[in-house]
Amino acid sequence: MTSITSVELNYLVFRYLQESGFTHSAFALGYEAGINKCTIDGNMVPPAALISFVQKGLQYLEMEANLSNSDADADEDFSLLQPLDLITKDVRELRQMIKERKKSLQKERDKEKEKERETEREKEKEKEKEKEREKDKETEKEHERERARIREKERQEREKEVEKDRERDREKQHEDNADRGAIPDREEKTVVKHEENGISGGAEPMDISVPSTSQACEISSSNVMILEGHASEVCACAWSPTGSLLASGSGDSTARIWTIAEGTARSSMQNGPANVLVLKHVKGRTNEKSKDVTTLDWNGEGTLLATGSYDGQARIWSTNGELKSTLSKHKGPIFSLKWNKKGDFLLTGSCDKTAIVWDVKAEEWRQQFEFHTGPILDVDWRNNVSFATSSTDNMIYVCKVGETRPIKTFAGHQGEVNCVKWDPAGQLLASCSDDISAKIWSMKQEKYVYDLREHTKEIYTLRWSPTGPGSSNPNEQLVLAR
Repeated sequence: MTSITSVELNYLVFRYLQESGFTHSAFALGYEAGINKCTIDGNMVPPAALISFVQKGLQYLEMEANLSNSDADADEDFSLLQPLDLITKDVRELRQMIKERKKSLQKERDKEKEKERETEREKEKEKEKEKEREKDKETEKEHERERARIREKERQEREKEVEKDRERDREKQHEDNADRGAIPDREEKTVVKHEENGISGGAEPMDISVPSTSQACEISSSNVMILEGHASEVCACAWSPTGSLLASGSGDSTARIWTIAEGTARSSMQNGPANVLVLKHVKGRTNEKSKDVTTLDWNGEGTLLATGSYDGQARIWSTNGELKSTLSKHKGPIFSLKWNKKGDFLLTGSCDKTAIVWDVKAEEWRQQFEFHTGPILDVDWRNNVSFATSSTDNMIYVCKVGETRPIKTFAGHQGEVNCVKWDPAGQLLASCSDDISAKIWSMKQEKYVYDLREHTKEIYTLRWSPTGPGSSNPNEQLVLAR
């Protein structure tokens, strides 16, 4: 390796002093070092040769410090070392400094990248929220249109009923006094055996009772109680198992718990309003459509009321109106919710096509079921751990907590399935649909057991009587109303 001699270095320093204007220092060095006697041709030495030489040495040292035995390439950025570091430290120390500074620089770069990723995620979330808001607005408009259609339909039905009542009254005026006596209710009962479904050893034949004539039933105004207070349509109501409390949910973003004293009549209501608790689902004004209370249900002991609303949240309230917990995971309106008999699980069905089982005590979701391809319209527990769901996709699924797939699938409806209800024994499942039929299903077979088609328009709800096996009246006949 070529090395520089002391004579050459002295000459470079001598030239540097001359070029920098240090004349006396250059003369002293030239005299003492014998510069005039050296064989170096000054014309061959470029200006600022010493500075160029030192800079190249520093660059070499910096490159040597950046290279290690395991690195194939040098880091293209040599800004990690300062000239003073290169002059005062050896290569080993320089390498350690570079290693530490690279780590620090990498951390800074990682932080910057994480910030960029976080910014991108925030932008994506904002886009998703905007999409959700647009969907909510569209769904809200559809919801409003649907309610308007229902109200118009109900108005037309009421007008038809009024006209029918008037017609019956005119006919009664032509009857004699004897014929205007008490008219016994007559019912035609037809035993329908669905042998065509191939059922053997299944459910007993069902009696379908259809009134032979439609009789008007007048209720005295003294026996009617009107509960006023909601500022919008009432979407749901439910009696507490204790019997003295009635809960109602409305489009005014509130639910109310009414205390109904036994024997209370209209006359007693005229002196003042009923004892009522207002459960506000939004702070401030109470007409935000996103907070419509769409469904509610009491637990088995009547100590807790669960409400579901259009904002996708389920809320649990005490009987004194205290909000105990808010359950949030759905991404769409909740259309149905139910407590299991034990009272430890709450089941919710949503427009986001999922059903969720909530652990009420832990105030967190236990399991989310994503089987339907359309909004879930109704849910109902079979027992404490299994339940049924129905949807706009015409399907019914029976699910079980802990299972990742449905334990039973019922397909047969040709329209949206609006309601599902298990009988008290949990053996038969009733369903009703926009296809103008109600069906009864058994866990023992795939096809429906009964197909009931007496209605001429869509069926929206049905209920089993609290009789038969599994009920408190096991010796009485099981009845289905729809």
